[in-house]
Amino acid sequence: MKLIKMSALVLAAFTVLLTIVFFTWWAFKDQAVFGSEQFDQTRWMELSSSVQHDCRRGDMAYDLKSHILIRGAKKEAVMALLGRPSLEDADALEYDLGKCMHVYHALRIYFDHDGRLTHSQISSH
Repeated sequence: MKLIKMSALVLAAFTVLLTIVFFTWWAFKDQAVFGSEQFDQTRWMELSSSVQHDCRRGDMAYDLKSHILIRGAKKEAVMALLGRPSLEDADALEYDLGKCMHVYHALRIYFDHDGRLTHSQISSH
């Protein structure tokens, strides 16, 4: 009986530790995976149609999302900066980043009804 209680306690502690590690990784994964390069508009445009690189624009995505794209920017200004999107909805633009860490990713940029940037995120497909 004592062995079962000790095993349950160890399992519970391991589960809590694993949960903390997972959510810490999840909170910082965009910076770790996509944060190695500063945004370069020329390179961004050049890599838009490239098939030579797996994660062709992913290295610039975190800098772009965190430091370049500012809340309230007009949709037209974002498109002028980033070029033609891979996908355009009524309230969002999506730019293909390529296959990063074995999964295809995109940068989604959301706009309000006035065409002003509200937020952006790196999503996987």
